[in-house]
Amino acid sequence: MAAKVLIYEDNESLRESVVTLLEWEGSLEVVGAMSDASFVKKDMLRYKPDVIIMDIEMPHSNGVEATKALRLVDKDVPVLIFTVFEDDENVFNAICAGASGYILKKNLDSLQSSIRDVMDGGAPMSGSIARKVLGFIPKYETKKDPALELLSKRENEILELLVKGYSYKMLASELGISIETVRVHIKSIYRKLHVNSATEALYKVSLGK
Repeated sequence: MAAKVLIYEDNESLRESVVTLLEWEGSLEVVGAMSDASFVKKDMLRYKPDVIIMDIEMPHSNGVEATKALRLVDKDVPVLIFTVFEDDENVFNAICAGASGYILKKNLDSLQSSIRDVMDGGAPMSGSIARKVLGFIPKYETKKDPALELLSKRENEILELLVKGYSYKMLASELGISIETVRVHIKSIYRKLHVNSATEALYKVSLGK
């Protein structure tokens, strides 16, 4: 069965191109393509997507705020930010809002693989965005957040592999456990760190917040 994708993109030409690209091979079904994310919570209930593609700047809405609103009704559906903005503020705010990945529009050709990756539990990011995140990693060993002390040895191992970009399948293979067990550990990590996504967990870990 094709995975259901909901798109928020105000540029009509680009929106149509993304729809065509995603539906080309038949493994993805675009259930909605909107120019505005003001009604994202209602859209979620109506379309029940498996993944959401979210622009940041739209005429009547902001993708970061829409992601925050979305997380009030669904904490699990992957939200892949798709934008031209690559500044620290937008990246940080989007991830803290609960975004699952961050892809730049200039990397349109990687969108399909990024969708598959995020649905498999990964946290896909364009190269320049990943470098911003990785730039904080040297702080990993010196952070003082008490919440991190609540993590088990296995959960810390999983976090370290997430920092390296491992997907759920890769984690399961590396650690010799099932994907379902990985999911259980990830949910525990989210609960203990009070986050909603892998990327948000990585930011919390690397920034020591």
